[in-house]
Amino acid sequence: MAKKCMIERDRKRTETVARYAEKRRAIKARIADPNATPEERMAASQQLQKLPRDASPTRKTRRCNLTGRARGTYRKFGLSRNQLRQAAMRGEVPGLTLSSW
Repeated sequence: MAKKCMIERDRKRTETVARYAEKRRAIKARIADPNATPEERMAASQQLQKLPRDASPTRKTRRCNLTGRARGTYRKFGLSRNQLRQAAMRGEVPGLTLSSW
């Protein structure tokens, strides 16, 4: 089980990303605009830098839905490797079979 403060911190990051998503998209569009002058692009990049660091989507962490574990999480199932194995052993994941040899 991950620390509750780490799970809460990641939840806050998710909210921050959602709050600033439209603003970031607009600023990045101005930076990528081929008709923009270099001064406009520089001003837009400075605006982007002034946004909170946690507003960047790359700061979010994929976590296990059950335990909050950050590492070894499968995107398809939303579970960490340990929890996925336990769920597969109990037969709770449809279509997933564990191999043994």
